[in-house]
Amino acid sequence: MYESIVHGYPGHHSLAGQLNQLGDLPLPEKDKKYSWVLSLNAAEASIIRSIYIQTSPENKVKVDSLEDEIYRSFSAKLNNREVAERSVAYGKSIASKIFKWSKNDGGHRGYLSNFDAKMIMPEGHGSWKAPFFAQTISRLPLHPHWGNNRTFLLADTNWKMPSFYPYDSSRQSVYYKHFMEVYLANKKITQEQKEIALWWNDDPSETYTPPGHSFNIASLVVKTKKPDLITAAETYARVGLAVADAFIVCWRIKYHFFSERPSTYVSEHIDDAWDPFWPDPPFPAFPSGHATQASAAAVSLIGLYGEKINFADDSHVGRPMDKNKNVTYKERSFHSFWEVAEETAYSRFLGGIHTAHDNAVGLDEGSKIGHHINDLKWKD
Repeated sequence: MYESIVHGYPGHHSLAGQLNQLGDLPLPEKDKKYSWVLSLNAAEASIIRSIYIQTSPENKVKVDSLEDEIYRSFSAKLNNREVAERSVAYGKSIASKIFKWSKNDGGHRGYLSNFDAKMIMPEGHGSWKAPFFAQTISRLPLHPHWGNNRTFLLADTNWKMPSFYPYDSSRQSVYYKHFMEVYLANKKITQEQKEIALWWNDDPSETYTPPGHSFNIASLVVKTKKPDLITAAETYARVGLAVADAFIVCWRIKYHFFSERPSTYVSEHIDDAWDPFWPDPPFPAFPSGHATQASAAAVSLIGLYGEKINFADDSHVGRPMDKNKNVTYKERSFHSFWEVAEETAYSRFLGGIHTAHDNAVGLDEGSKIGHHINDLKWKD
């Protein structure tokens, strides 16, 4: 989206040559007129078709019809077929080059290999184990090699591992106290805390994913701030870089430590009848993926818009009431980007699937990624 229009806005810089292994991208013809809306429209439709080849025929028709409707609307206003066709061709050329680059990042069509049946999992105290109360029936951890994928930013390539508390079954240990804190919080969870926990659940089997939630927040920011086209495109570009690199970095850390979830430790040392408020996701705990991606997105948006913003998150409004949890999905109001990141992280603690340490480190690591995005040369 960003690259399909950036050369139409003097003072704004392409990310070609700035991102990891992204070389030159097609350039618009000099002294030729372009409709940047039509370029963006063609680029977006083209890349979505390339990426989501597995989607339903109905969804493919929706992509086609939306592209056609936008084209008809803006080309009619333009009333210049040569410019319209030139703009569409340019957008498609950008999408083609970027999609080709994406195919060798290590994660291309990753949904075809979610679990590695040949993986030899670490064993011993403190290691992740598949729980019985889980989000999936698989007994294997999800995408154990995702951390090997190419990051978008060179600065995110060689990541220094954060500190982690060593396993300890002693009741006086910091390790024990972290899990006891999760257990006690879950035993007395309030109605408001349940609402927070479910709002950020973002279970891909039920709704969109955690990055999808971050992208909806980006859309809410655009609707609230009403920026020009290039700034709107930059908003999505920043969030896209943030959530992508956050999950690569986070997964690299997760599978380095291969740490257990509260459900495992609590059942062994505190209460063998306890189930967390949420079922466990199928991968190691430390650090929180929600916290990492949310803070990366928040910091990258702060770099563009500043810290303060007032908006209502409507991401799950309209979902049926969760009768088992007695929770109705109501929009949540925020006054800063960092407030969003902190609540996202906190929700995982309330869900009973992360310790406060998992969340704190996730927020810290994600913040570093966000600052790396802000350090890119976006403008003169």
